[in-house]
Amino acid sequence: MAKTIRNLYDKKLTYENLYKAHLLSRKGKKTREETIKFNLKQEDYILWLYEKLKNLTYKHGGYKVFYVTQPKLRKIEKSRYIDRIVHRWYVDSFMQEYFVKQYIYTSYACIKNKGMHKAVVELQKSMKHCKNIWQKYYILKMDIKKFFQNINKDILLNILLRKIKDSKLIWLTKEIIYSSEGKKGLPIGNYTSQIFANIYLNEVDQYIKHKLKVKYYFRYMDDSIILIKTKKEAKKLLYKIEEYLNKNLQLELNEKTQIFKNKQGVNFCGYKINEYRLKIRDKGKKKLKKKVKKLKNKIKQGEINSKEARKYIAGHIGYVKIANVNNLLNKLFYIEK
Repeated sequence: MAKTIRNLYDKKLTYENLYKAHLLSRKGKKTREETIKFNLKQEDYILWLYEKLKNLTYKHGGYKVFYVTQPKLRKIEKSRYIDRIVHRWYVDSFMQEYFVKQYIYTSYACIKNKGMHKAVVELQKSMKHCKNIWQKYYILKMDIKKFFQNINKDILLNILLRKIKDSKLIWLTKEIIYSSEGKKGLPIGNYTSQIFANIYLNEVDQYIKHKLKVKYYFRYMDDSIILIKTKKEAKKLLYKIEEYLNKNLQLELNEKTQIFKNKQGVNFCGYKINEYRLKIRDKGKKKLKKKVKKLKNKIKQGEINSKEARKYIAGHIGYVKIANVNNLLNKLFYIEK
């Protein structure tokens, strides 16, 4: 695979690829008003979008802002449906092939065949190994302060431009990155934001793995773990990582960052993990119970059927299954047929 992206924009810009991006963008959202409206004239809209992208006259639209309170208060910026098609085409045509394949193996967020389940299983496996070889060891847990809000757009662009040498793709990259206000911050909710955030932190991943030579390092978005033999080594690593983040990415670690003994276990991806046990954290358990209770009420009221309810909670079943929860799965997810 070539190290840089050259002369690919026009090759990847086809009606068929934009249509495919539309199908992927509307997945699970077919009943939404904006999707229905787009579907009514999808051929015309896609042809219009094709011409705009071809002539470099496409302009990213504004954002609809709203807030969510779970798991914490967050500002969500929702782009227009037609912009989301562009995001999908951009990521699938260029980012996946040229950037995602360069990630370290132990980066798990927003990557096909990875995810939080694999992250916790592989972390626990390494914890068992460290217990066997060291008996006692330390865990360095790091969390970045207001990560999405503090991503520097100019730094991000420079990272991307190391690989992107296609002038048309550079134009579109800038159009997407600078579509929101301010010099810092990516809109939470954009398909591109997830991958841009991963590309941004891949810089520190490469530094930790290849410069600092850290063997047991795991990252899920802005939450990362290092397993290390001594507290002294952990402190030295933490200092170097903080210095790198601040100097190269203009990021800081927050108050959740800490060093502790392995016997305490660690919270990661919604689980409390030690060498021999995976437990769902109480906060996560409470949230799941609330969701399932709501679904059961909807079934009783005839708003949805059991099959639809099962489909809705499919991802949550996987979340429970890998943990040592005794009969929680049956108690929590039993829905009458």
